[in-house]
Amino acid sequence: MSYLEWAESQLAEIELLTSMFPTREELEITDQLALAELRDYVEGSSSTDCPPPSRPHFFIKQKLDTASMERTDVILSCTYPSEYPSVLPEITLRCAYLSRAQQTQLHTDLNAYLMEHCLGEVCVLSAVEWVKDNLQLFINKSLAAAPTPKKESSSPRPQETFSRLWIYSHHIYNKTKRKNILEWSKELGLSGFSMPGKPGIVCVEGLHSACEEFWSRVKVLTWKKIMIRHREDFPLDGQCGDNRTVESIDSRRKFTGFEEAMFDPHGNRGNHMDLGQLYQFLNEKGCCEIFQMYFGIEGR
Repeated sequence: MSYLEWAESQLAEIELLTSMFPTREELEITDQLALAELRDYVEGSSSTDCPPPSRPHFFIKQKLDTASMERTDVILSCTYPSEYPSVLPEITLRCAYLSRAQQTQLHTDLNAYLMEHCLGEVCVLSAVEWVKDNLQLFINKSLAAAPTPKKESSSPRPQETFSRLWIYSHHIYNKTKRKNILEWSKELGLSGFSMPGKPGIVCVEGLHSACEEFWSRVKVLTWKKIMIRHREDFPLDGQCGDNRTVESIDSRRKFTGFEEAMFDPHGNRGNHMDLGQLYQFLNEKGCCEIFQMYFGIEGR
């Protein structure tokens, strides 16, 4: 298929979804400009042979009936790659009643189902129906795995750990992924930075549990390659929840807040960063040794 044929399939599916889910409470298209660019490209008013750089992203919001509780809110987040439907869309799902492990397993099983039955065809509705048919099973597993509440004891609370994750990706171009990285780091109280382009670099630091939650969300997105290149773990003073822990966390941070860092983008698509500036940035933060871990050479 050509890019135009892929784009025609994408636009047709969005129009079908809009007719089936007519209200914003059911279907929310987050980037109307990306949709307009897709429509212009399909209808021939765009002068380029290349697909639009902005990719359509939307949420499908459902209230599903389950046996174990009342109506359950489920949100599917979907982004179209340029080559969809020849490749799978990037779909993530949120349900408050699923544990982190069950949510990860649901993503894995859903992608396996779509890969086997739907590759080469538009499949968002199939994903919605699969979730409707299988959500109860995952909720049951999550409830069964939930620990039995225990009476409070006078034993000391566990000691917390401060973690810093250095994540490597083959590339980070997608605007939705970049937005997710910024929003999730803020939500989880993490500091650090992300560098889009090729390669893509993300550093997050904060409580160990928050870093692990961030990684569990990021890794289930569709990537050509993503991995934790290096991690640092430090025991914190005091026990979980006391004031000394907060002070100890702040003393361990190398970054203030979380930012998307750009270092003189260049190249035909503006997707390569100046690695010399990246090294200087890391050096100023006291992390210059990380540069060699990523690139196998010493910065200067």
